Amino acid sequence: MSASIPRVVELSSPFTRFAGRLLVGLGFEVVLVEPPEGDETRRELDGDAFAHWHAGKRSVTLAPSASAELRDLLTGADVLLDGTPDGAGAAVEGLGHLVHVRVTPFGLVGPRSGWQGTDLVVAALGGMLAQVGDPDGPPLRMPENQAEHLAGVNAAIAALLGLRARRRGPGQLVDVSAQACVAAALEAGTLAYLHEDRVPPRPGRVHPLVPHGLFRSADGHVGGGLGGSPRMWDALLAWLCEEGAQADLAEPRWQDPVERKKHQDHVFKVVQDFVGTWPKSEFAEQAQARKLPWAAVDLPPELPDNPQLAARNFFTEVEGRTDLGFPFAFPEGRRITSLTVPGPGEDQALLHEHRATPAIGGTGSPARPALEGVRVLDLTWVLAGPYCTKVLADHGADVIKVESVRRPDPTRFAPFMHLSRGPHTDPNTNGYFNEVNRNKRGIALDTRTEEGVAVLRDLIASCDVLVENFSATVMTGLGLGYDALREINPDLVYVSMSGMGHSGPRAGWVSYADTVSASAGLTGLTGWGPDDVVGVIYGHGDIVAGLQAALATIAALEHRAQTGRGQHIDLSQLEAIAAHMGTSLLTSSGSPTGNADPRWSPQGVYRALGADRWLAVSVRSDAEWTALCHAVGRPELAADDRLRTAEGRGRERALVDGVIAEWARGLPADVAAETLQEHGIPAGAVQDGRDLVEHDPQLRARGFYVCLAHPAAGAFLHEGVPIRLTGTPGSVRRPAPLLGADTDEVLREVAGFSPERLRRLHEAGVLR
Repeated sequence: MSASIPRVVELSSPFTRFAGRLLVGLGFEVVLVEPPEGDETRRELDGDAFAHWHAGKRSVTLAPSASAELRDLLTGADVLLDGTPDGAGAAVEGLGHLVHVRVTPFGLVGPRSGWQGTDLVVAALGGMLAQVGDPDGPPLRMPENQAEHLAGVNAAIAALLGLRARRRGPGQLVDVSAQACVAAALEAGTLAYLHEDRVPPRPGRVHPLVPHGLFRSADGHVGGGLGGSPRMWDALLAWLCEEGAQADLAEPRWQDPVERKKHQDHVFKVVQDFVGTWPKSEFAEQAQARKLPWAAVDLPPELPDNPQLAARNFFTEVEGRTDLGFPFAFPEGRRITSLTVPGPGEDQALLHEHRATPAIGGTGSPARPALEGVRVLDLTWVLAGPYCTKVLADHGADVIKVESVRRPDPTRFAPFMHLSRGPHTDPNTNGYFNEVNRNKRGIALDTRTEEGVAVLRDLIASCDVLVENFSATVMTGLGLGYDALREINPDLVYVSMSGMGHSGPRAGWVSYADTVSASAGLTGLTGWGPDDVVGVIYGHGDIVAGLQAALATIAALEHRAQTGRGQHIDLSQLEAIAAHMGTSLLTSSGSPTGNADPRWSPQGVYRALGADRWLAVSVRSDAEWTALCHAVGRPELAADDRLRTAEGRGRERALVDGVIAEWARGLPADVAAETLQEHGIPAGAVQDGRDLVEHDPQLRARGFYVCLAHPAAGAFLHEGVPIRLTGTPGSVRRPAPLLGADTDEVLREVAGFSPERLRRLHEAGVLR
């Protein structure tokens, strides 16, 4: 990698522009290549879309035929971020130094590699739509293009992995499938099928796994629930009793969590009656004072008033307007506070600049995974943190997961997703745990003892990275704040990923994925209208935080390689998900819009043949509308003056949707999608976990699901790696560790412990 600031050339698309934005936030020089008429986002939302996606980038304009000029630009570039349908062609031939990241809706190989995809269609075919909405209603799209955002953050990770691999070999092509990025980010969506032979219904406003949901307040909504521990239930019940709102919940029967789960509707009704009397912000503050995981459901226009985001300088000024900031401060705590918007072609001189071709590192074969040789100490649990370290492990990092009998990862003992029948008391058979912890080694270490902390310090001294997702004060309480960590290991990359971050007035707030989504604006925009909010109930926020933490880790490793310095990445899960809210702060009216798109018409989800079968369709242009009319057997509608434009079709939405609905209702969703795709129209079946595993030809052709045998749970399929580095591929290599299975091996190999010291630690109960 060149010693100068890395240069990224971006051939933009909806699936790459977020990656370019993230790389701006990391300090890269990003050069946007626009057509002579300017990028299409300059004409969207009065230019606000361009301002959000491309502020901070440089701009050159090139005609499609100007491949020689593009090649000259790429000769001095490190990364090509390529969202074009056909790739950069001859412009990249022979440029062995280049990390060429191709991002497409469905990937470069497979029977559907040529299919058209939009955010809605990729969310449908990737499994996301099947997880949001009411069980008896249509699937519901999450707002602000979450499928596109998932592709973008994975593409940014791909770029950094490619640069990391280039330190010992040439550049390479990286194939990023947006569909695979979504399919790898469903929390329990596919796992429930793989481990329970069950396809969960859409959850509506209630979390499918834990006792949380969306509740109406006096002036809006709040997200939260009964919490994840007996203490939280006791504190909530005490609050209800203080206010005389407990109804029958003080009876002894409700102390049993099984009883509460069995009659959750009744418990939630009592809680709803209480919540409904409070303003949302006041309720959340009172709940958090009791260390209860609740949050107000805020809308994007309310985000600048969030005291936590404001105190941590999250927002960015874009030419006098407040926009969303970046998922984390980088490097070494730097925050970007302002960005400028480039004019079309204002950096045209770059086309004539002579910039040295970046050097290729090493002389040997680069076929080893990009992160091989990196050692990660994993103190994370549940989902957000383990998802981060899973990404690192998938690409070759030696990830050492620390647990103990006294403090195992709670998902080991979750009552759901076990392949075995009967009582689920084995800590090694939970599918949720085993999916997100594959490729890792596991040790048992009781860090509640002085000896255990001493062992932890020895491990820290021999690791490159430490990742934890505790609440903000836990590491300091162990005597392992960043100052102490830096004394132990000056080069350490320390990634903390608490819900709110380690600083700010809400640093101590208790948060789950659903409460973070509520605070970030995502929940409030997920619905059919201001009076019909459905919300995001599953762990999308956890997965976003995990991906952003993985990006931060790899960026920090690259920064260390250039400067010799480690750093503390204080990642706030709230900021991570808020950064995925797209143009909402600049343009949102603060009201949900269902499955519609502000630019296109029609766009929606239509019932197809069969029980709960649905078809997602996007029409992006008048030409696609004409093609759709012919595809559905209504060619006369293409000549209807009322329907010639997107605006006209929007005014006649009932007519247009009725035509598509009538046609789709008589066809299997896959057949309808194939028919529309043959006419060049983005369309796809809404797929659930069973569909993804058993029936999706694209994921099957790409070998996305990988079977491994686990020593306790047996053989089962794992979700694959959505980023395909063609030269240094990641993979699913080994099953998740049994609790403590690698303890002695790791302590001997990593920390250099003698057999005598290991024996003493075992006898003292430290390694349990």
